[in-house]
Amino acid sequence: MRTVVHLLRHGEVYNPSSVLYGRLPGYQLSELGQQMAKAVATALSGHDITYVVASPLERAQETALPIAEQFGLPIVIDPRLIESDNLFEGLRVDLALRSPRNWWMLRNPFRPSWGEPYRHIARRMAQAVDAARAEADGHEAVLVSHQLPIWTVRRSLSRGRLWHDPRTRQCGLASLTSLTFDDGTLTQITYSEPAAHLGPGVGRGA
Repeated sequence: MRTVVHLLRHGEVYNPSSVLYGRLPGYQLSELGQQMAKAVATALSGHDITYVVASPLERAQETALPIAEQFGLPIVIDPRLIESDNLFEGLRVDLALRSPRNWWMLRNPFRPSWGEPYRHIARRMAQAVDAARAEADGHEAVLVSHQLPIWTVRRSLSRGRLWHDPRTRQCGLASLTSLTFDDGTLTQITYSEPAAHLGPGVGRGA
């Protein structure tokens, strides 16, 4: 019995102030982001999608919408897919890092000290993946989440260390990290960017 769980990072967000928006409400897809969401839906059109899940944040649900409509499915909201908590939320990180009063947040990059611990992120994301795998048993599920949660659970499932350089993440906008399970055992992790032809987009804190 083969089941595939696709972890989809949302598309580009309209963020003219270039802040790390994190869990803040009101940050929605840009026009490019909407095109990215449609491109992913097109790429998945021949797949056996039976379950669509999204983070509680608007940008994730907007990215899930074309896929859900294409397959005639509801969008299930799972709080475990939400963006990681971050003390720099609402700030321009490049400016915030110049202020000595913020340097204490960077005291421990292995936890990390500026936000939700990597282990917490990996645990909740793994639970969301397991729940989706059970719901889509023998078929495919799409889970729309955010860059750090997707990358963290991928590293955890690959038995890699959780702390890392953010610049090394392989998780572009509207990218798919696909987990293949055979009889409940993870056998393959693949990565693709079905919206790459639209450009990399911009934005922060996705």
